[in-house]
Amino acid sequence: MNSWVAHDANHTAVTEFILLGFGRGPGLQVVPFVMFLLIYIITVLGNTILVLTITADCHLQTPMYFLLMNLSLLDLCYSSVIAPRATVSFLTDTKAISYRGCATQFFFFALFGSTEAFILTAMAYDRYTAICNPLLYPTTMSKPVCIQLVVGSYLCGSVNAMTSFSFRLRFCGSSQINHFFCDVPAVMKASVTDTYVNEVVMFALCNVIIVITTVAIFTSYAYILSTILKTRSAEGRYKAFSTCASHMMAVSLFYGTVFFIYAQPAAISTPNQSKMVSVFYTLVIPMLNPLIYSLRNKDVKEDLRLKGTLVPI
Repeated sequence: MNSWVAHDANHTAVTEFILLGFGRGPGLQVVPFVMFLLIYIITVLGNTILVLTITADCHLQTPMYFLLMNLSLLDLCYSSVIAPRATVSFLTDTKAISYRGCATQFFFFALFGSTEAFILTAMAYDRYTAICNPLLYPTTMSKPVCIQLVVGSYLCGSVNAMTSFSFRLRFCGSSQINHFFCDVPAVMKASVTDTYVNEVVMFALCNVIIVITTVAIFTSYAYILSTILKTRSAEGRYKAFSTCASHMMAVSLFYGTVFFIYAQPAAISTPNQSKMVSVFYTLVIPMLNPLIYSLRNKDVKEDLRLKGTLVPI
């Protein structure tokens, strides 16, 4: 695997970066510390409860909940790559992160982030099969197939992470990254290398992933909508809409923010805009997903009520 950092006679290999967070230079950042800590605690609690609920209840051992459980596990990993390190840095004068730490953070962030896009696509396929081909559903979405979909999602995410990680960049001195974590657009802006090719590769790669997964999701939902509209039973239409609404809400939030950061030329967004949007998709969305799915899902709500975890709604 190639390295981010190279060195020659005029450039010394960088051993650490300075993450500026939401300020410049040393100093405490109490507001972001409190915000990140609260969001992360809610994220961990919400996703852990959802995973344990699905694992413990035999009535939730279905393909839809298996994929939802994997989405929650991804959200836990996704936010844990970013939040703890950022939270600590907000309350210390040292904003430094080692080169290896920065590279490791970005690799796993890219892995979990892109894997989530494919898991969301698998969830859309699951809903398509359940609503449009219910008789074939037990075979089409058997346990081996679900496992293959999850493993395939991680493999696709790994390819994206390794491709993004292979950029060769040069830095001078103690390079400052105007962000609260090692996201590749911010790292590229800190480089003294001409990053035009890197930006084109990132732009193309992200668009390929976004286009493939978005087309698959919206094609699935086009067939779902067509099938729902043909359903004569009002109760059947409501049930179908209800099971799909949560997923479409999660998809809209995830893809809307990811598109803003990665699927447009870097010159369009400012560092402050990028940081605020990054907070949303690295922390807020993983926090909201268990709320979106549990509060709009009758089976999960009922199970949580029985366990005394959720107050009646």
